[in-house]
Amino acid sequence: MRIAVVGAGIGGLAAAAGLQRAGAQVAVFERAAEVRAAGSGLSIFANGLRALEFLGLGEQFAAVTDKRVESFTAGQRRPDGRWIAEVPSDSVGELRIVDRADLHRILLNALDEGTVRTSAEVTSAGDDGTLALRSASDPSMHPDAELTEYFDLIVGADGLHSRVRDSVQLGIGSRYSGYSCWRGITDRPVDLAGAAGETVGRGLRFGIAPLKDGRVYWFAVANMAQNATFADEKSAVRDLFARWHAPIAELIASTRADRIQRTPIADLSTPLSSYVSGRVVLLGDAAHAMTPNLGQGGGQALEDAATLTALLAPSVDRTQVDHSQVDRALECAHIDRALERYDGLRRKRSQAIAKRSRTLGALFQLESPTLAGIRNAILSAVPSRLIAFQAASVQKWAPPKL
Repeated sequence: MRIAVVGAGIGGLAAAAGLQRAGAQVAVFERAAEVRAAGSGLSIFANGLRALEFLGLGEQFAAVTDKRVESFTAGQRRPDGRWIAEVPSDSVGELRIVDRADLHRILLNALDEGTVRTSAEVTSAGDDGTLALRSASDPSMHPDAELTEYFDLIVGADGLHSRVRDSVQLGIGSRYSGYSCWRGITDRPVDLAGAAGETVGRGLRFGIAPLKDGRVYWFAVANMAQNATFADEKSAVRDLFARWHAPIAELIASTRADRIQRTPIADLSTPLSSYVSGRVVLLGDAAHAMTPNLGQGGGQALEDAATLTALLAPSVDRTQVDHSQVDRALECAHIDRALERYDGLRRKRSQAIAKRSRTLGALFQLESPTLAGIRNAILSAVPSRLIAFQAASVQKWAPPKL
């Protein structure tokens, strides 16, 4: 079974690793000249860990992360450092914070050499498995010439502005959330005094998450116009949070300016009616781009990859089959049923999480002093058992059984 994966992000590489391990012939097409992760961290909760374990990558992931993060006090604080609400330890479950570069390296190392084709720009994907692309890495091709390849399945993992999605579902754009996010990782260890989580102000928010080696992944969120520009990104974020509690100023100061990146936060303008169109299947941000307020973007992409692998594995593993005797129509029916089940399992769950994440972001980014005060009072009054229940509903997941 020949499978094309478009996009070498976390979801695409995870799907490629799982499907290749199951026996498929996989090619990953990446538009960029090289595969590299942005300089930021990623929260992976219990559901993401289960997905990585299913894909055979649990041990490698454990080697670059640290479970001690679970012992940190977490929740929401005021800018002066006083706690609004502490998250019960049993509501976090399993949590790991990973440098995206480490996770990308693990996923790439899981693939056979030559699987990833860089400088390969996919221009369209057909629901019959036709993939049109331009390849700058092929010296025999004119830069504007298109190459057509055919696959049994095309996996669209090419992000929020997916070309694959646009090919099969027209008119699905993105919508700006009203806030943008700076992200960075300190160049050296910083003492967090055993506390992490988020600090919430009015239209401003700052998040802190420790990495295994003592460095700290941090993010800073601010309400602003989508096209806002700053002469110096580091100075801008430093000035906005200058009077917030320690060690926020130290975290920003300890991060190189060229490693601080700002991203306008957006999600899909309309939930998709299906993640499948013929022989095209979508996963990750291409299917359900969501705001990062629940820390589930990466986890949901990993769930997608593991689910797709589990459902397709019986169809792609034919090492003991005499191909001349295979009933092609029966094979196609098996694949179609697997894709239909994937859509049924993944769409409802991921879209519900995306909706909850957007709502939570709007709550945390309130600018009105009155509304922000009411928000803080509500957060302080929420019973611990309810927080634990809500968290568990997001983090509870297992690969599908056939």
